[in-house]
Amino acid sequence: MVPGRRACHLTDRWHQLHLQTLAGRAHGTLKGVAPEASLNWSWLTLRVVIAATLLLLLFLSQRFWYRSLWRWSAKWGSRVLRVAARLVYLAGLLLIIVSLADSIRNGHGRLLPRGTFLNVVAGLWFFSALFAYLSVKIVHVIDRVWQFLRSSPRFNDPEAANLDLPVDPGRRYFFKTATAAAGAAPFIGAMYGFAAERLNYQVHRVEIPVSNLPAALDGFKITQLSDIHLSGYMPRAQVRRAIEMANELGGDLAVVTGDFITGADDPLEDCVDEIRRLSSPLGVYGCNGNHEIYADAEDRAQWLFTQAGMKLLRQENAVVNYRGAQLNLIGVDYQRERTPGGRRVTLLSGAQHLLRKDLPNILLSHNPNSFNRAAELGVELSLAGHTHGGQVQVEILDHRLSPARFITDYVAGLYMRPLFTPAKTVASQKFLHATTLHGPHAAIYVNRGLGTVGAPVRLGVPPEISLLVLRSA
Repeated sequence: MVPGRRACHLTDRWHQLHLQTLAGRAHGTLKGVAPEASLNWSWLTLRVVIAATLLLLLFLSQRFWYRSLWRWSAKWGSRVLRVAARLVYLAGLLLIIVSLADSIRNGHGRLLPRGTFLNVVAGLWFFSALFAYLSVKIVHVIDRVWQFLRSSPRFNDPEAANLDLPVDPGRRYFFKTATAAAGAAPFIGAMYGFAAERLNYQVHRVEIPVSNLPAALDGFKITQLSDIHLSGYMPRAQVRRAIEMANELGGDLAVVTGDFITGADDPLEDCVDEIRRLSSPLGVYGCNGNHEIYADAEDRAQWLFTQAGMKLLRQENAVVNYRGAQLNLIGVDYQRERTPGGRRVTLLSGAQHLLRKDLPNILLSHNPNSFNRAAELGVELSLAGHTHGGQVQVEILDHRLSPARFITDYVAGLYMRPLFTPAKTVASQKFLHATTLHGPHAAIYVNRGLGTVGAPVRLGVPPEISLLVLRSA
């Protein structure tokens, strides 16, 4: 090849490679680059942004309350009291931060003992301070919008714009009072949610129409507990009280749908030792939750269940016999919806072979988002937890607002959808009455749980012990 032609050939080849590189970057198909590389970065970026936003809000809330204390104490006549109050606040905040960081370490070399009152104070303070800060800022924004709307006509009137109008004392008093109320309400609500509603166990008896249920199983009773979270927020004595209340219900079968503990340093052995007190003629079954993953305790929980004469179902099934009839009980570990890189995965993958077409199937799956896929596979009834009902729920104009809505359509209670329908079709529908159902259906009951995470607070969502009565649909 002559030098000129060789140069042109190399130039053309370089352009081809360059175009292939650009196309490969656009579609994630470059040789040696995983197709999901761009998705991984997007998912990682989203998680970093969310974490950074939360940390920023926590920092701003603490800065806001410290500056408020500084201005308030500046009015005191004694300099010693001013300095002492500020130092006490800073020391307390430092201890709370250490306690929070210690709990995030997940049990690896704790600096503070587990279950101290400081853990409770830390959870209450960060929860209350953050929401009080946001409430106050919302009032400030409303105040500024009100001022702008009230004064906007004067911007079009040159004569009015030059007038020095007096400040409206009524408006100032109203927004000053509203600011104080907005700042105090989260603290008051948190204290009530901790001292009263958090331990106000309630029994919910729910009748569930189940498709393909044999007549002999009509009236079959299942006692369900979920999300015990035995930890510094949930003492063992309170778990025992819930177990005793559950035993009084006389269930034929008892199930516990995950999250026995919160972190790696929590006593899983104590929790399982309390669960074994459940009284059930047909035995006690369970499944793992996401906190068993965080605590690296899935295998240990299974072993402890076996030692206690119970069965923790992990991608396996068990046939339960009752009055000459049978039902197929299936249990799975926590169903992740995404890989660590952010790629969506199919829920209940590999669970198809656990189903029985000749028996009604009951699925124990901690994550209620597996319900759509379970209905598609033909599971007649799913039992879940995970949401805690949101832990905090507010009712405004007959609409219940819960933070759990951000992660699932199935917040708490009973839901239904047609059986064997594709998982991505047919929106969730709250069960109202059996007469509204047409054809075979799948049902899910989402237990509100016993314990708490994040903050030891429940508002509008008391802890629950369920008695589920199966009825032939």
